[in-house]
Amino acid sequence: MTSLDKPTTQEQEDNAAHDHDHAKAVTEAALFEAFGGLRGLVETVLPGLLFVTIFTINQDLHVSAIAALAVSLVLVAVRLVRKDTAKHAFSGVFGVAVGVVFAMMTGDAKDFYLPGMLYTLGLALAYIISTLAGVPLIGLILGPVFKENLSWRTRNPGRKKAYAKASLAWGLILLAKCAILFPLYWWADTTQLGWVLVTLKIPPFLLAVYLTWVFLAKAPPPIDVFAEMEAEEAREREAAAARDRGE
Repeated sequence: MTSLDKPTTQEQEDNAAHDHDHAKAVTEAALFEAFGGLRGLVETVLPGLLFVTIFTINQDLHVSAIAALAVSLVLVAVRLVRKDTAKHAFSGVFGVAVGVVFAMMTGDAKDFYLPGMLYTLGLALAYIISTLAGVPLIGLILGPVFKENLSWRTRNPGRKKAYAKASLAWGLILLAKCAILFPLYWWADTTQLGWVLVTLKIPPFLLAVYLTWVFLAKAPPPIDVFAEMEAEEAREREAAAARDRGE
């Protein structure tokens, strides 16, 4: 390569900037897919919002619970009719159904929120413990989305570090959320707890997603293990064809 063929410093900087922007775009798209985007947020918030709104108006546990469960089922039905991914809506139905069962069994409307709170606490601990164990949970969640599976554990240390930071961020944010909600469960009434819980649905989630995006956008790009497997299969087919031709 002659000096004329070598990229200039400006070209190198432009290429680096392009790669960085591409990494950000890929990370943003993957996070959007993994966590359901705006629609997933609506499906997460709407049942609880409907429950606390109706209960605030008429103090009727049964009507509030049935309305929350009904809207969850409608959201799933809409997903199925549109042939969209329904995992977020299905998880919403399951969470609402468990909350309804708890509240109906105890007769205390506040218990509608208890399963979700316990799940949040368990998830926070899972993020932190998995990170301390060297297998950050956010990496297990996003690895398949980025088509890298678990390659980041042994082949991409920079990416593993980013996943560890992101998992700790998720764990600490969820623990802070629990530190607010559990005292309210004991001291506040149903409507107070419900409105605080609805208010805390989106902001902590968005903060955790944003921090994950920041950490991963600065990390090395993922290793596409699916592309590697396809390339290996192609080489094997070429070798087999060559043997058949007697080469």
